[in-house]
Amino acid sequence: MNNITTDQMMEIRKNVLDKEFFRMNDRQREAVFCVNGPLLILAGAGSGKTTVLVNRIANIIRYGNAYISKTISSYLTEEDLKAARRYLSADEPLTPQVKGHFAVEPCRPWQILAITFTNKAAGELKNRLIAMLGEEGNDIWASTFHSTCARMLRHDGEKLGYSNHFTIYDTDDSRRMMKECQKTLNIDDKILSYKSILSAISHAKDSMILPGEYVQQAGNDSRLGMIGQAYKLYQAKLKEADAMDFDDLICNAVYLLQQNPDVLEYYQNKFRYVMVDEYQDTNHAQYLLVKLLAQKSANLCVVGDDDQSIYKFRGATIENILSFEKNFPNAKVIRLEQNYRSTKNILNAANAVIENNRERKGKTLWTDNPAGEKLGVHTAFSEQDEADFIAKKILEGVAAGRKFSDHAILYRMNSQSNILEKIFVKSGIPYRIIGGLRFYERKEIRDMIAYLSVINNPYDEIRLRRIINQPKRSIGDKTIAQATEIAATLGESVFDVIKTADQYEPLKRTAPKLLQFAATMQQLIDAANDEHTSLNELYHLILDKTDYIGSLKASEKRRRAGQDRQYQRTCVNLIKYEEDNGEEATLSGFLEEVSLLTDIDNFDGNFDSVVMMTIHSAKGLEFPVVFLPGFEEGIFPGMQAIYNPLEIEEERRLAYVAITRAKEELYVVNAESRMIFGSTSRNKPSRFVEEIPEELVVRSRTREWKKPAPACPFPLLLLRHGWLRPNRRAASARRT
Repeated sequence: MNNITTDQMMEIRKNVLDKEFFRMNDRQREAVFCVNGPLLILAGAGSGKTTVLVNRIANIIRYGNAYISKTISSYLTEEDLKAARRYLSADEPLTPQVKGHFAVEPCRPWQILAITFTNKAAGELKNRLIAMLGEEGNDIWASTFHSTCARMLRHDGEKLGYSNHFTIYDTDDSRRMMKECQKTLNIDDKILSYKSILSAISHAKDSMILPGEYVQQAGNDSRLGMIGQAYKLYQAKLKEADAMDFDDLICNAVYLLQQNPDVLEYYQNKFRYVMVDEYQDTNHAQYLLVKLLAQKSANLCVVGDDDQSIYKFRGATIENILSFEKNFPNAKVIRLEQNYRSTKNILNAANAVIENNRERKGKTLWTDNPAGEKLGVHTAFSEQDEADFIAKKILEGVAAGRKFSDHAILYRMNSQSNILEKIFVKSGIPYRIIGGLRFYERKEIRDMIAYLSVINNPYDEIRLRRIINQPKRSIGDKTIAQATEIAATLGESVFDVIKTADQYEPLKRTAPKLLQFAATMQQLIDAANDEHTSLNELYHLILDKTDYIGSLKASEKRRRAGQDRQYQRTCVNLIKYEEDNGEEATLSGFLEEVSLLTDIDNFDGNFDSVVMMTIHSAKGLEFPVVFLPGFEEGIFPGMQAIYNPLEIEEERRLAYVAITRAKEELYVVNAESRMIFGSTSRNKPSRFVEEIPEELVVRSRTREWKKPAPACPFPLLLLRHGWLRPNRRAASARRT
């Protein structure tokens, strides 16, 4: 290759890479090719950030730093350059070997860590990587913060005093445990509620404040002192149960890395590249985790939008993204401002609202999409009139050819859904309420998960107490309390006491039932430890040994409600988990997966029904038609935020998120009067509505409430969509 210069070879290589990633715009490609060093990608709503993440990872694996580097691979041949020219001029595909010769310091898939905020986002990222890279995409660590930390703690948790099959407690488990702590400490829930205590503990963990530090900082404040004592006891009980709550997963992973240089070195060497999505929603503990992991390589890429930072109530701090360049010197910032989702009118409205915030880095979204319909701003007489207006618009849309699932209603407070549900039922509009609750909240499913948890970890006393009398075994609360007291006195687990119940006088009367339960559980534990028993087989063994299905079917009320079939959903997910993970499938792994799963992760847009959810839950989703009810001062923004400039900015960011969920049509609705907490209030329209330029909106109002004529008769609507079969006998009778 004596007749070609290094600069010419670099030019050919750049042209090849530009063509490989030609589908992206200039700013997106810049982010893809910026490989080394700290990078902040400010990705506006609908700007294709997932596409950028996927292609950036693919580029790092295939080509490394080839686009910017001046290094030329010694493997590059004249034939490779000829192949490249043919590719550039005639679209003749490049072979993997030629692509490899153009690469400069490419990375293996398992050396990349990509952290997302939801399992749904992690799944989408991985699926798209597999589509681009083939099976190599499976080797990338793409998971949520909690899943990433749980995986690290499963491997090295013993260094912090946990087994590798520790239990992850969900919100219900934490509630049960905190109520026990309140009882032990004589804390009246009416004076200091378990919710308040758990919220304070969660914020303390987000800030990496240990129980002892919390008590010390409380000083003479009696309320904080009680919280501190509850925090200490709560953590002691968690440790005793070999369990962690969601916040523990993050802060314990940080402690693991801080206190064990060998573990820190292992992960710093393992991950050459660390990428974090939704960085604006990280808390202090998550920031420390990311900083520790990327400290050695400095190859940290974070993607986020300061204008969409809406989780302050969960401990998120917008300062993490605002101070990125300060925290990571020599960082590069790339703004993705082209929006592919919304119409110009919707986008201009969103820009106009968010520009009123001061605490932001600044960017202006734009789009090549058409102007579209103007925003509908409707003032209703009452909340019922508001719901009627929304129902009428949905029915009009469906009559014009839209699907019910094209419509979403996003509200500030969960309570706003009540009146909408009533009106939708009357109007024959199918709907689904999607929440941020854990997916496995249904009682029957929770019972089955509790059985699996105790089999995995017999020290999990919270879940042991849940199942000891499910199905009914005539083991009362008094017996359970006595067993717990004996266990505490002897320093043993409750399960160990139950296994030898006939040795304790207080348990003599119920000993046969306790021993039978213990024997059943021991059989199941032995089966779980048998490598020849699959998780699906174990699950059916639980159903058989406990006669759980029989007890459900015996309940006529539950049988009619279909709850005797809820357990099947767990079975389906177990089978899918085993298929996805093959030989690596474990009981603790499955329990970890389901404990971190939410309704949002299981959101499926294929169901033809209107979607209702809070604005917080709608983050990352999009819909052709969006309704935003309750845009009133005191509702949105909330009363607690009105006099606090920082809180108002958070509320405005939430309004920005709500507006940018809409693709084609947006309706912002407020009511002149609304029943709130049992009393009627009259609120003026939200300031966020007033911040939208008048030329972008079409206003309408209802002067007084009237029951609107249905857009489509209810039976006819049911017939049209196949939800009701015509009564042929009745029709025949009418004809005669």
